Amino acid sequence: MTPAPTTGPGTATEIAIRCVEEQADLILALGGDGTINEVVNGMAGSQVPLGILPGGTANVLAMELRLGGDAVRVADKLTSNVPVRIATGYMSGSSDHAARHFLTMAGIGLDAYVINHLNLDWKASVGKAAYWIAGFSQVGKKLAEFDVIAGGRTIRAGFAVCSRVRNYGGDLEIARTANLLDDSFELVAFEGDSVSRYLGYFYGVLAGTLKKMKGVTVMHVRRAEFVNPAEKGVYAQLDGERMGRLPLTVEIVPNSLTLLMPERFVEQAQKQRRDVSESVLAR
Repeated sequence: MTPAPTTGPGTATEIAIRCVEEQADLILALGGDGTINEVVNGMAGSQVPLGILPGGTANVLAMELRLGGDAVRVADKLTSNVPVRIATGYMSGSSDHAARHFLTMAGIGLDAYVINHLNLDWKASVGKAAYWIAGFSQVGKKLAEFDVIAGGRTIRAGFAVCSRVRNYGGDLEIARTANLLDDSFELVAFEGDSVSRYLGYFYGVLAGTLKKMKGVTVMHVRRAEFVNPAEKGVYAQLDGERMGRLPLTVEIVPNSLTLLMPERFVEQAQKQRRDVSESVLAR
């Protein structure tokens, strides 16, 4: 196994493409969600398995898989993981960025605005705390709203998340029934243009009552469109990285990646799927 260090943005994708072309048996990605996203975009559609070694500012995927934060310990346990074929998300149509696959989430509106205006030197200095500080600094301001078209509905929102995982930013759970084994993503759309209103939504996230709150829409879909009738700058982010502005589409690409997962996580994800199905049937 030969280490291949990245030298700048985009190089992880180039390395992954080369590994696939050379018929590698396994690709290991050491880094945060942005690095993993680059690797995924170099190997999506291939049969080469991907293993995750946590690193970077945050690693939502590693936390979702309950791998822990110690890359050495995770590497020691790799042989006990199982390969699972999963879907990826895919964002396209952004006015100033190329289409990309993603493994964890896409965000439109509030969180993407924060990411697109975050001082990268500050991020390097204080880590993920920079996101929270920048987010709360928006209280009292107005958001540019946009339309979410999904599931036969059109929703006016100031913030929306298309998530393949329950974990959000390493600290919260917004999409509580998202599941990496599903061929769908959980869409959570928040109405309102006042950032102050989002303090109430934040409490709902902490209390686990978000789905019951007025102004919040939660649904599982395979495709969603995001358009901006007012032509104001509404930003998007993908796995925590800048993705430009609307309009754009987020959709599911089934059977597009083999991911190494702890066997216990797979069992729990399968149980979650059964529980959700039984809950729907019981209604």
